[in-house]
Amino acid sequence: MSPKGFRKVTLKTVAAQAGVSYQTVSKVLNGQASVAPETRQRILEAVKTLGYRPYQIARSMRARRSFMIGYSWVQTSPDQVNHILDQFLTSMVREAEAAGYHLLPFPFREGNAQVDAYRELIDTGRVDGFVLSSVNYNDPRIHFLMERGFPFVAFGRSDPGLDFPYVDVDGADGLRQAVEHLLQRGHTRIAALAWPEDSRVGNERLQGYFETMQRAGLVVLPEWIERGEGTFEFGREATARLLALPPEKRPTAIVALNDTMAIGAMHLARELGLEVGRTLSIIGFDDAPMSQYLVPALTTIRQPIAEAGQKCVDILVGLIEGKPLAQRQVLLAPKLIVRASG
Repeated sequence: MSPKGFRKVTLKTVAAQAGVSYQTVSKVLNGQASVAPETRQRILEAVKTLGYRPYQIARSMRARRSFMIGYSWVQTSPDQVNHILDQFLTSMVREAEAAGYHLLPFPFREGNAQVDAYRELIDTGRVDGFVLSSVNYNDPRIHFLMERGFPFVAFGRSDPGLDFPYVDVDGADGLRQAVEHLLQRGHTRIAALAWPEDSRVGNERLQGYFETMQRAGLVVLPEWIERGEGTFEFGREATARLLALPPEKRPTAIVALNDTMAIGAMHLARELGLEVGRTLSIIGFDDAPMSQYLVPALTTIRQPIAEAGQKCVDILVGLIEGKPLAQRQVLLAPKLIVRASG
């Protein structure tokens, strides 16, 4: 028996509140009806006011969908914080909920084993689509999902010949902005702290560095490119090697492919008695929350991560529901945030 005073909220209750038929309410909530904007708004306000919650199992059976979006990511070590991932996840969860979906996270596996999890989730009907991240060259997940014809959107590009839905940040443009800023400040010996050569994201960002240096008529010395894992320790070690070069080769500025390496570079420079921002300019990438509180504050490239998460879900829901897409491939522009370090 229902608790005293409890009134079950049904589609008909919502319909009465909004002044429409319950069939109209059902179709609007399932994205199957085209109604006047003011009618749709009345229905949504009635849903919110009355606290209506559809019975998900019945909804899923009717629609033959799970209303779940699968997402896996490369997990960071326990002693590290991934602010970019936090922003991306928060944005996706918010956008998915607004569209009537939920996010189903699952562990990322290396190699072909990662495809097994995707196959199982598809075969058991637990997800309606996927958002991929940590996308690299020849990504087996992309080949598998394209072969299956299963809805997905990638946060990131892959091999040039593959045509699939994606949202990405233009990393090359970010490095162009950084290098152009340093050139305007009079720097000509500019080094780069980069990721290993098999990193697609790293290579795309570094492309902007090389192109901008070339356009300025500057020769990039091999010693100026330091490749390694994007850690604080690598940033320190690489900067030590750069600053040990002969004076005529020693860089006066450093661009790093993430803020963590840039912070390592700043620490090493200060230990050597250099004044970051004057004796040595340093620019990072990501605009992690702590960047503005460093001394000096870090000049960096800000990624529109929240927008990326929103667009990934928006495109994926459109693919799942068979709606026409305004864009199926989106490249977002980053922004140089100038502070004291560069």
